[in-house]
Amino acid sequence: MRKSENKTQIEGLLVLVLFGVFAICILSVLLTGAGAYGRLVDRQQASYEERTVPQYIATKVRQADVSGGVTIGDFCGVEALELMELPGKEYVTRIYCYDGYLRELFSTVTGSFEPEAGEKILEAQQVDFILNENCLNVFVTGTDGEKTEVKLTLRSKRRGGR
Repeated sequence: MRKSENKTQIEGLLVLVLFGVFAICILSVLLTGAGAYGRLVDRQQASYEERTVPQYIATKVRQADVSGGVTIGDFCGVEALELMELPGKEYVTRIYCYDGYLRELFSTVTGSFEPEAGEKILEAQQVDFILNENCLNVFVTGTDGEKTEVKLTLRSKRRGGR
């Protein structure tokens, strides 16, 4: 009878050890999968930001691509892309980077707004604009320090700006 008790205890211990090994394997697979998923989400977010900021600016520029509609100006010490869908009118859309965000502000040309008044669009460290003849170069530095350049050709003849 003693052999039977020992055999039952050993079988019970073996089942418990197998269950523990199985639980550890499941836990390690879950942790590995969670880590891989986290890295994938981070990579997708960085890719999204890298593509979206330049494409957002490109879309806004294409909408305002009329004669004299795209200029670069100073907005309270911040370089801003100034877009006027109807040149000569009193309203302007300013796109600029301030306090870690690409921002957009629609206001009157003479409006006295501060840069923090703009609507936060997307996170970005820095955005620089160079306007030569009919070519607009946009340089975007993302939150991860990755730099992206977009070259846009303006279809209309440009006047004003720098």
